[in-house]
Amino acid sequence: MKRIVILISGRGSNMEAIVERCDQEAWPAQVVAVLSNRVDAAGLAFAAARGIPAEGLDHRSFARRDAFDAELARRIDLHAPDLVVLAGFMRILGATFVQRYAGRLLNIHPSLLPAFTGLHTHRRALETGCKAVGATVHFVTAELDHGPIIGQAVVPVLADDDPAALSARVLAQEHRLYPRAIAWLVDGRLERRGGVVRHRDGVSQLLLPDEAAR
Repeated sequence: MKRIVILISGRGSNMEAIVERCDQEAWPAQVVAVLSNRVDAAGLAFAAARGIPAEGLDHRSFARRDAFDAELARRIDLHAPDLVVLAGFMRILGATFVQRYAGRLLNIHPSLLPAFTGLHTHRRALETGCKAVGATVHFVTAELDHGPIIGQAVVPVLADDDPAALSARVLAQEHRLYPRAIAWLVDGRLERRGGVVRHRDGVSQLLLPDEAAR
């Protein structure tokens, strides 16, 4: 049974999707803790209501970023995780932290990486005239929003889109993509060769727009 710790900063909608799919699909895995860098994060209440240990650790109470990282890692390790999943965790983690969980630290980013790393992805995509955007699940490396890609979802840009409308449609695809990618991992269906991740059975790692209703 794989043990999953999820890190959030806000409402944790991706975390909710992961918890629900884990239960519904009877993964050989369990979400054993949800941690947040904000003690008032709404997602903590959802986790607690599901009987999942949930805890806030305020990053503002630490004078140095590395001190916060070290305490966060200590609390994560209490749960002996096989996977550490960033689900809307809005803190940049240092290289020492990332290396500690190398190969088992995942993130989802609201763009088709390597395009539009960092913040304001939807506004930037609209300003540059992109015809399609999306989301990417990847292994985390020390370089921000980089790392071997596990899966991607494509979302068409509509003529009347603004950043809020586009963000909402991308988020809906994130809720499908992230649990799917984690399920592949816990089932041992992925293999990594250098910087490339492949599904052992040749299953497509691309979620296309016509799959939105599935």
